[in-house]
Amino acid sequence: MFVLIVGAGRVGSALAKAALAAGHEVSVLDADPLSHERLDAGQSKSWEEAHGQFTVGTALETEALVQAGIERADVFIASTAGDNTNLVIAQIAQRRFGVEQVIVRVMDPARADWYGEQGLKTISPTKHAIEMFERALQPKAA
Repeated sequence: MFVLIVGAGRVGSALAKAALAAGHEVSVLDADPLSHERLDAGQSKSWEEAHGQFTVGTALETEALVQAGIERADVFIASTAGDNTNLVIAQIAQRRFGVEQVIVRVMDPARADWYGEQGLKTISPTKHAIEMFERALQPKAA
């Protein structure tokens, strides 16, 4: 399976390494060339030696998405730090390029719910944190 991940921060780079280790073909797109260091960190081989692909570019630019391999992506993951960017590029991947599985990180729980209803698979770390705190506040059974 070909996985394209946009955003090589802590989440995106960890996910990319896990997907590559699981045997998937993985391409990462990030605007910051230094974010490549996260892909190499703690690995016995460089990202490219392990057969990962890294593209420097802005995901809002179609040319960068094409260079990173969106036209053959089976899975597209938007994991940048910005909700707006993630939501726009996820819709581009879904609607323009027809990527079958699109997963988008959305910090705002209300927006995550709404876009989820529109057909995007959303993951909201904020929503998950709230749920975890709520469970932690529950009284323990005697």
